[in-house]
Amino acid sequence: MKLIGNCGGDGGAVDRAVLLLLFAAAVAVQQLGGASAQSKLACTSRRSPCYRRVIRCPPECPFAKPSNPKAKACSLDCNSPKCEAVCRGRKPKCNGLGSGCYDPRFVGGDGAVFYFHGRKDEHFALVSDTGFHVNARFIGIRPANRTRDFTWIQALGLILGGGSGGSHTLAVEAARAAKWEDGVDRLRLSYDGEPLDLPEGHLARWEPTDDDSLAVERTGSRNSILVSVRDAVEVSVSVVPITEEEDRVHGYGVPGGDCFAHLEVQFRFPGRLSPRVEGVLGRTYRPDYVSAAKPGVAMPVAGGEDRYRTSSLLSPDCKACLFSQGLQEDQ
Repeated sequence: MKLIGNCGGDGGAVDRAVLLLLFAAAVAVQQLGGASAQSKLACTSRRSPCYRRVIRCPPECPFAKPSNPKAKACSLDCNSPKCEAVCRGRKPKCNGLGSGCYDPRFVGGDGAVFYFHGRKDEHFALVSDTGFHVNARFIGIRPANRTRDFTWIQALGLILGGGSGGSHTLAVEAARAAKWEDGVDRLRLSYDGEPLDLPEGHLARWEPTDDDSLAVERTGSRNSILVSVRDAVEVSVSVVPITEEEDRVHGYGVPGGDCFAHLEVQFRFPGRLSPRVEGVLGRTYRPDYVSAAKPGVAMPVAGGEDRYRTSSLLSPDCKACLFSQGLQEDQ
């Protein structure tokens, strides 16, 4: 278990040596047991206000990766001048910043709630920056007498560039389920177009051999993972069904034999996003962002379907997409 959080990419060999020393110290502390067995986190980017400071996790959440999947984890925001470790869940929090849940309901980087309906069976860019890009595939239903689809996020497609291993893709999908069973894992993963086998079990972890910046880790026995791209993005993902109660209350009209398994997601950006970042969600993190959603309504809807539509799950080809494969700009 890596207990030292990497929140920056500068420093070269010196920072790597520092990380090894800090990691060894943290392991030694854990081996002592008792009240002192708490994780320690550090930021290694020279751009971080917390550069090289070692922060001990609080007693309320002593571990960065708790063995209990329901426990809060210790986290350090390397972009905050407070340099304080805080407690947070490792699964998506649908009212938290950077989340996308339900019939897609997002909470932007500015804290404002908005809806983006898109269209069923189409793909849209959620975040497009200079070093990475994230698309979503929507599934949906259009009941009779409705002018638009009810839609949900069925899959995420990450396109990664600029790392030591070159450009790579990761797809995270919710598999179709005729009937929901908590004991069945509905997550389907693929890396560079090949199936990725992630063993079931809390904290099971996978890292590619050709890209040292990427990791996928389970945050529950099944159906929940955390995707981490060092110094760029973290995405908490859970697969959930549409329940009979949700169908009844909202009038979705879900057909028999399909519970419309879909994804709840939440993004965090441990690095610094470009001031020109784009995407349905990404644009809300721009310093000059002004919401296009109509204020004061129950369901503020943000448009942009034409700007953010892509040709496939793993194509960064929308009209407004910022990502350039293989090119990493200085952020």
